[in-house]
Amino acid sequence: MLSKIQKTIRPMCAVRRMHNLAVKAKECPASEDTVTSSFGRFVSEVKPGHLSPAVLRCSKRMVLDSLGVGLLGSTTKVFELVLQHCQLMYAPEDISSVYGHRGNRLSPTLAAFVNGVASHSMDFDDTWHPATHPSGAVLPALLAVSDMMPKNNKPSGLDFLLAFNVGIEIQGRLMRFSNEAHNIPKRFHPPTVVGTMGSAAACARLMSLDCSQCSHALAIAASLAGAPMANAATQSKPLHIGNAARLGLEAALLASRGLEASPLILDAVPGVAGFNAFYEDYAPQFLDLEGHSFLLEEQDIAFKRFPAHLGMHWVVDAAASVHKLLLSMDSRPVPPSLIDDILLRVPRSKYINRPFPKSEHQARHSFQFNACSALLDGEVTVQSFCDAALARPELLALLSRVRVEHPEDNPANFDLMYAEVQVTLSNRDVLHGRCNTFYGHWRNPLSDESLRKKFQNNAETVLPRDTVDGLVEAVQDLENLRDCTPLLSQLQ
Repeated sequence: MLSKIQKTIRPMCAVRRMHNLAVKAKECPASEDTVTSSFGRFVSEVKPGHLSPAVLRCSKRMVLDSLGVGLLGSTTKVFELVLQHCQLMYAPEDISSVYGHRGNRLSPTLAAFVNGVASHSMDFDDTWHPATHPSGAVLPALLAVSDMMPKNNKPSGLDFLLAFNVGIEIQGRLMRFSNEAHNIPKRFHPPTVVGTMGSAAACARLMSLDCSQCSHALAIAASLAGAPMANAATQSKPLHIGNAARLGLEAALLASRGLEASPLILDAVPGVAGFNAFYEDYAPQFLDLEGHSFLLEEQDIAFKRFPAHLGMHWVVDAAASVHKLLLSMDSRPVPPSLIDDILLRVPRSKYINRPFPKSEHQARHSFQFNACSALLDGEVTVQSFCDAALARPELLALLSRVRVEHPEDNPANFDLMYAEVQVTLSNRDVLHGRCNTFYGHWRNPLSDESLRKKFQNNAETVLPRDTVDGLVEAVQDLENLRDCTPLLSQLQ
């Protein structure tokens, strides 16, 4: 029976062997020209030189924000339940670190899992269009892979950023092959599909897999993907991001050992249910390195100011503007008893239309709750979703007066939607608020200062200030680090 030391060394040696074999591999041999093979070539052959200064800046902002929401998420009940499960049900090989738990380490795939859960446990992670949460599915997996690698062979900061951008790019490309993907989802949660593919691509890149192995990693990941929307607004939704990170890493590890899968998984072949099983209108295109421009060049990322579904940010800003009007009338909060009617004009989306949420997770997915919270307080914060806030009598009174309309010109699409809040007072005065683009949306991105402040507020819930400042410095200078140890060491 292997000793604990042998168990710890074994995966490190395996990663070293994988890396050395990949470095020695010759250029990928010519293969059948397919969409799948073009994606494999892109993952394997893209170089740091393809990353523009704009892409580097944007992706570093994503890394910083994702670390912050993950650290804050490590304080939640969902995270604690998942961590206890992984500690008690498995025999971990102590390799990879866990957000917010110094000295508490798990096997790499389980670390990717629990850190992915932390990233989405409060629905505070970044969002892209078409709708998905890109960073939480990729960053935990890359941190776990980096922890696996020997101390004298850690990836450079630039290699880490390249792998991260590969994972983001693959998600964006796949979603842009479908018109259905542009709308707020109805059937399955997108991060469980494209997030798993992005995680696999990012890990395959960081592990220096060859073109064929990268294609197989994507195909294996497709067999591990998908989760129904029925579990949205429950404690199980954060598992979606955790599984995307974990299973993408699993797919890359399996491909590195020679496991094969469909060579046409990303091709739209009549009669073959590949990736088009997820999107019926899927129309893929080849991914060519020549003249390639990353999607982050043309569209920024949405960073949330409070932990709730992205759609809530429109209705909160609209309601907060009405709150200001109410204060201007009397300089004091207007008692709920003076509000007769609240009308919300929002997109039609069943899973975020929740008149009387019973839990924090339902509240994070409720137009009604977030609008009424902003009417009362002028803002929505982390504390807005605690049990005491959910049970406030004045909040419950307002919820009973909410009506919802779905205008035809207000689609369930994060790039086109808006929110209107109309409040009718007992004296028949009518107040209006509207939000077309909230602060934090990719059209109106958070400033570096606002993003840094968000990170610091989140990270300082579990880390000392000097460590938080060290993480900010490590991320800001990531592309210049000879290896990513300064980042990894401050998360351990």
